[in-house]
Amino acid sequence: MTPTLRIARTSAAVLAFVLLVLGAFAGTAVPAQADSYEPITGAGSTWSQNAIDQWRKTVQDNYSMSVNYNGLGSSAGRREFINQTVDFAVSEIPFQTNPEDGSPPEVPTSGYAYMPIVAGGTAFMYNVKINGKQVTNLRLSGEVITKIFTNVITNWNDPAIQADNPGLTMPDKPIVPVVRSDGSGSTAQFTLWMSKQYPSLWSAYQPSGLMTSQYVVKGSMKAQNGSLGVAGYVSQSYGEGAITYVEYSYALNSGFPVAKVLNNAGYYIEPTESSVAVALTQAQIDTDPSPDRYLTQILDNVYNSSDPRTYPLSSYSYMIIPTTTNKVFTEKKGATLGTFARYMLCEGQSVAGALGYSALPLNLVEAGSEQISKIPGAGGTGIDVSTCKNPNIGADGSSVLAANAPQPEACDQKGPTQCAKGTAGAAATPTETANAPDAATAAAAGAAAAAGTAAGAATSGAAAVYDENGALVSGGSSVGGAAVSSPFSLPDSGLGPEQVLMIAAGVLLIVVIVVPPLASRRIKRAGRDS
Repeated sequence: MTPTLRIARTSAAVLAFVLLVLGAFAGTAVPAQADSYEPITGAGSTWSQNAIDQWRKTVQDNYSMSVNYNGLGSSAGRREFINQTVDFAVSEIPFQTNPEDGSPPEVPTSGYAYMPIVAGGTAFMYNVKINGKQVTNLRLSGEVITKIFTNVITNWNDPAIQADNPGLTMPDKPIVPVVRSDGSGSTAQFTLWMSKQYPSLWSAYQPSGLMTSQYVVKGSMKAQNGSLGVAGYVSQSYGEGAITYVEYSYALNSGFPVAKVLNNAGYYIEPTESSVAVALTQAQIDTDPSPDRYLTQILDNVYNSSDPRTYPLSSYSYMIIPTTTNKVFTEKKGATLGTFARYMLCEGQSVAGALGYSALPLNLVEAGSEQISKIPGAGGTGIDVSTCKNPNIGADGSSVLAANAPQPEACDQKGPTQCAKGTAGAAATPTETANAPDAATAAAAGAAAAAGTAAGAATSGAAAVYDENGALVSGGSSVGGAAVSSPFSLPDSGLGPEQVLMIAAGVLLIVVIVVPPLASRRIKRAGRDS
């Protein structure tokens, strides 16, 4: 090899090495702000907690972002925000200007806005057995549910429950309604539904006839703290005969069924991600620009939707975000909160279904994006919807989940037949049912449903064990903690600088390896010819 070729080859090799190093650094680079994320803290809803815990884990694993969250209940979360002891709160209902319990109005002490974060169904998880076998296909009408939670119906073999379940012989067993002991958004959503749909029954139980965050305990009811507390009580052996209202996610993780609820079209429907998405196409969003109302939900049309795929107790929860700095919230924290919020509205929604929730539709994502721009330190920007990895946003902006939601089976219609397959965490376990599809079909359908709907529950660790008062004894301290982390990947923008550098380096290496020997032979041949 001639000195000239040797120098060229060496130079090319050095250049290729430099490009490879630069490409490697570029390819592994993390966001410039990752090392300076300020830890943030929030409190509130347990209804939303399983989703929030998953999102916190993901951004911690991928961005080293510390987001602390304490599921104290929605009412407590709103109080913490008012007292400026947390950076954000999460609630199913807005601040209450005229609390039903006579307490002082909830008046925030700094600027705020509501941002939708996740949709879901308030489910009715239960523990009922017939001849020692768990019932997994219970059906209940709205009137029956209201009568159970107002102590009008007190036994599982009540004729009204039997009428909802023609394929079962309901047991002679007292009903134990399990309600929240703390101020709860779940309670507020449930009692709002009862006050709207069955006002005479509800006002006979609750004289004000209004929604309440604090359930009044009467008769054989049991009161437990938090979503984990009510779900824990129902799931234990002493909980046989019990029923509670809780986010669908908790039933999935507990391995327990939920009741199918009769909708306005005459079908008993489970609160899956698709049935919730269908329901929320009928939700009205308050567009009054005042912060105390903007983006709050009006659900009357959801309750009364004529679509047979609708789950009637569907809703979404809010993150209460600061729009001004205060004694704990700074602009540096705002940069963290803004990034976290963008993740929640887009890629975070991709895990909603597996966790027992439903991804937000485009209109709520766009409205939430607008709210993010109001956070001090968030850069004055929201999200780019065109690159938003939300599985519920179609190319035309429509709700993908609603468009693809299956029609209910004929045996789910009110009438003399009843589907055998189970629901929620017991989807793979059909119940022996008269006038149902054959057992093999039901079992196969149940297994398929379990693979799809109970994906979140499959990742759980040791099952939680509770005492008779609903206190956690052992096992997972947080249902959401069992969720599997999903990478926080950035939108694919095609060939970036790192890809270009890597390609250039590869070309140069080929040149270094292939060209010099060829050139050397050509030069030697030319020398001999001369």
